[in-house]
Amino acid sequence: MSQSRSTQTGKIPQRSSEFSVPVTSIHKVEADGVHVFYRAAGNPNSPVVLLLHGFPTSSFMFRELIPRLANDYRVIAPDLPGFGFTEVPAERKYVYSFDRLAATLSAFTQVLKIRRFALYVFDYGAPTGFRLAMAHPDRVTAIVSQNGNTYEEGLGDAWGPIRKYWAEPTSENREVLRKSILTLEGTRWQYTHGVSDPESVPPESYTLDTALLERPGNKDIQLDLFLDYASNVKLYPAFQDYLRKAKPPLLSIWGRNDPFFVPAGADAFRKDVPNAQVQFLDTGHFAIETHVAEIAAAMKEFLAANGVSCRTDDGAPQ
Repeated sequence: MSQSRSTQTGKIPQRSSEFSVPVTSIHKVEADGVHVFYRAAGNPNSPVVLLLHGFPTSSFMFRELIPRLANDYRVIAPDLPGFGFTEVPAERKYVYSFDRLAATLSAFTQVLKIRRFALYVFDYGAPTGFRLAMAHPDRVTAIVSQNGNTYEEGLGDAWGPIRKYWAEPTSENREVLRKSILTLEGTRWQYTHGVSDPESVPPESYTLDTALLERPGNKDIQLDLFLDYASNVKLYPAFQDYLRKAKPPLLSIWGRNDPFFVPAGADAFRKDVPNAQVQFLDTGHFAIETHVAEIAAAMKEFLAANGVSCRTDDGAPQ
């Protein structure tokens, strides 16, 4: 099953390429028994950049980044199961774990016939994307980690209530997270904490996330993933081993005021990838909401410098 439609309708006058803005199209495709929603833009023959969102958002977080990259790359941003507009049929009996999210993502890349790609990982996108990279290290051309953590020293104090849930997965601790994090105020705080001007964060971001969290059953999905996040921490040494052995080109671009993933997590990449580039932005967790222009510019320079824009002799993207 495959569906698609453009986000722009009607006939648009031809303009100079200097002023053209690439069109982002939206699609749904079946992978792993899941109807995966994704956004895409750019020439299908261009090198692929796969954008992986985090909690509690979706590919919507990349709405400003995609057109900034799409003149040079084929940009693809899926909604992970449990997020955004990806639909999981009840009969699929889907188990919401990070292993399963990675398996669905792997199936998604196979359906789209994506052979090689650069990864942009944020928040939950990091443990999902690094599982994919470990399984297929030859497919990953580069990694951009925007507050996407793989080191224990990167876990900030804001993880305190979730760590307690890992240690004591009681219904009482589960309800604490439901009432403190899975709310409009909890979601808004994630977007605005550490931002010099909180009013500059577009309200449609956390408002959409909140509306999708309120769908029947979704909060329990998120609570299951909170609990399973402990499996990511256990895998951190394996992620680090992958980095040491594969040494992918790596850009760590980080909102330095993130209460969840603190700057030590960005610097730690240099332990395993000595040539990793580390850049800090004076903002919070959702750095892309306030510094998308800076992130896009850094990505384009980094990817070009590492040969991701090259093509093979047969025209296939690297």
